[in-house]
Amino acid sequence: MIKKRILVCKILMLILFCNYQLEAQEKVFNGDPDESFKIARDLAFNGKRKQAQDSLRLILTKYPNYLDIRAFLASTYSWDGNYAQAREEFSRVLKRDKKRKNTWVAAINNELWADKPFKALELSKQAIISFPKDEDLIQLKAKSEFNSGDTEEAFVTINSVLELNPDNKKAIDYKESITNLLRNNAIGVSYSVDIYKNNDRDPMHYATINYSRSTKYGSITAKLNYSNRFSTDNYQYELDLYPRIVEGMYAYLSAGFSNSPLNPSVRYGAELYKSLPKSFEASLGIRGLKFSTTTLIYTGSVGWYTGNSYWVFRTYVTPNDAGSSKSGSIEYRKYGSDADNYFRVSAGFGISPELDRFVTNVGQDEIFQLDSQKINLGYYFSSKSKINAWGFSANFYREEKPFSPGDYFLYTSLGVSYRVRFK
Repeated sequence: MIKKRILVCKILMLILFCNYQLEAQEKVFNGDPDESFKIARDLAFNGKRKQAQDSLRLILTKYPNYLDIRAFLASTYSWDGNYAQAREEFSRVLKRDKKRKNTWVAAINNELWADKPFKALELSKQAIISFPKDEDLIQLKAKSEFNSGDTEEAFVTINSVLELNPDNKKAIDYKESITNLLRNNAIGVSYSVDIYKNNDRDPMHYATINYSRSTKYGSITAKLNYSNRFSTDNYQYELDLYPRIVEGMYAYLSAGFSNSPLNPSVRYGAELYKSLPKSFEASLGIRGLKFSTTTLIYTGSVGWYTGNSYWVFRTYVTPNDAGSSKSGSIEYRKYGSDADNYFRVSAGFGISPELDRFVTNVGQDEIFQLDSQKINLGYYFSSKSKINAWGFSANFYREEKPFSPGDYFLYTSLGVSYRVRFK
């Protein structure tokens, strides 16, 4: 009986050992590596990346120094966002052969996609040692410098590409994009006129001249606002800041001053913006307007980016003794090539305290409680060089008369703007 048990155990051990041997043999590649590589590439390019990677790894068990296969495996990892695995495989290839330009390009792009611009810059410097006058690698060095925050050095590097080949279209376009960002200064002017139906009021004119500068800490804009309303000239001085706080968060700060009775003597604002998951953005803020007394307005917005489109809803709430007055608007923007090229349409209700369309001899509370509706249209575009930008707007308002509740003004506001950028 004991002998039978020993025999059964030996047979089981033999079966297990044979199975192990068979599995081990299956993990070793047997076949034509070139043909198998071709099949694996077809799988990868047809969306079957996992099967392709399994095949590539199997070939490498027998041919570990087949560098084309290892480099392609690294590329598939990079496409899938597995940047660390790709980095390891690219490094193994380049340690054995530094004269592989395509591998250098793929390895540098892997670091750029991984948001590791300093690693990309180090790789690009090493690659250029092997290919000192290669235009593609030098341009990748410029891109790495730019992504590292060194815009001016990137500008110098991309110029060196054009010294080698003045007709390099990619380098010309990239230089132009960098040049646009180096134009940190801008001067703009705008003008609009309100035209009332049936000449219920004389036309009202608004104009602004502004100077803006972009810095690594955010942008700053100084404005001189002018208006002619009720046969009165009005001036307002304003300063707007958009400081960056941390990644995904920035603020809006504003202050304005005026001697005109039709404008608040002091106006100020502060708002905090935060990026949210799923391409959403939200903000909360406050506005202050000082006439004989100070009125506080609370505001907030929710925005959503989807493709080249942007939706935003904004509301204003103004507490007062008669109860809080509310206004709101929803806006849609469709962008073209960049933020300077877009079409917008918006609709809203209630008086917007941002506009300062106040009249004389009427209490503030009445003004904020007025019934109002609006539709706004705008089209904005830039020159090919991005130096010049223009805008046109047409806005339509239905606004309750402050001296005759229940009656309404109907008026159209037409506007035009122009901005020029420079270093």
